[in-house]
Amino acid sequence: MFERLKTHAFWGGNSHSSNKAEQVLSSAHLPASTNGVTVSIDELSFYQLHGKRWQPPAKSLWSQLNGQHSSSRKGRGMTFSEVRQYQAGDDVRQIDWRVTARTGKVHTKLFTEERERPVILFLDLTPSMFTGTQLLLKSVQMCHLASLLAWIAIANNDRVGAFIRFGSNITEIRPSNSKVALLQLLNKVCDIHNQGLKTPFKNLDSESDASLQIIANRCKKGSELIILSDFSSFSESDTTLITQVSAHNKVRAIQLYDPIEMGDTHAKGVQKLQGKEHIVSVNLSSRKAKNAIKNAFEEQQQLLNGQLNQYGIALSHISSGSPVLQQLLHHSF
Repeated sequence: MFERLKTHAFWGGNSHSSNKAEQVLSSAHLPASTNGVTVSIDELSFYQLHGKRWQPPAKSLWSQLNGQHSSSRKGRGMTFSEVRQYQAGDDVRQIDWRVTARTGKVHTKLFTEERERPVILFLDLTPSMFTGTQLLLKSVQMCHLASLLAWIAIANNDRVGAFIRFGSNITEIRPSNSKVALLQLLNKVCDIHNQGLKTPFKNLDSESDASLQIIANRCKKGSELIILSDFSSFSESDTTLITQVSAHNKVRAIQLYDPIEMGDTHAKGVQKLQGKEHIVSVNLSSRKAKNAIKNAFEEQQQLLNGQLNQYGIALSHISSGSPVLQQLLHHSF
C-alpha cells in the first residue's frame, strides 16, 4: 500500500520547517534565496563557489558516494596512439612483443589519455518529485545537486549537458564547458521546474520508455551519465535501457527521497497521502504505520540497487530533508 508514497506538505507549511530553514541558511549550507518550492538562477549559482572544493587533490564528492568520479583524465592507456622503438624509461609492460619479434628490435606501444568525458545530467521531473515534507521539495533538492555537479564538472574542464524529463517531454541541452552555457542550462532547469509547479499532475503523460530511449540513442559514447531521480516511475524496461547505456558510458544513479519515505515525520494523526494510484489515509502517530512506510521504501531501494549493481552502476541516496552540502560534508550517503 505504501509503494512510492509521497505527500504534498510543502516547505513552509509548519513552524518546524521554517525554524530548520533559518538554521541551515545561517550556516551557509543553503543559498539565501531558497524558499524550498521554486528555484532561481541566483539560488543555483550559489554552488559555483563550491565547485573547486571537490576537485583533486581536495576531497572528492564521489568519495562520499559509492565510487570515484572519473575525471577527464581517465588514466593510462585509454586510446592507442602508435608503436615506436623502445626508449630508455619506457614502461616495459607496454612492449609490443609481436612487432619486436617481427623486426628484431624492441618496440613499445604508446597511448594518449582521453582528456574529455562529457558529463550528462538526467533530471527526472516526474510528479512524485514535486513533493516534500520538511526542508525542500525533492525536485528542488535535485536542482541544487545538479547545479553542484555541473559546477564541479566545469571546474574540472569537462563539458556539461543535460536531459530534462517533464511528463512525456524531453529537453536536451548539448554539452559545453562554457560558464555562459552552464548558466543557460541552469536557467532552463529553473524554467521547466517552476512551470511544473503550475501543471496539474493529471495532465502529464509519462512515457519513460520513449524518453530513456532518446537518451540511449543520443548519449555520446564515453560520456558520464548521472541520473537524478526518485525512481518511483522507473520500469524494468527503463532499467534495461540504463544498463545498455552503461555498456559504453560511465553511469551513476542518485536517488532523491523525502524523510517521510523513511518513516521520519513530525506530522501526527491521520494524514492523506498520495500513493501510486490512490490517495490513502495513514495514521502517522502509529509507529507501525511509519515502519511500514520505511520498510516499503527500503525494499524498493534494495531492488533498484541490486538491478543496477549487476552492471557496475553505483546507486547513491540524497534526502530532501537537509542541505546537500551538509550531507556531503557530514555523511557518507
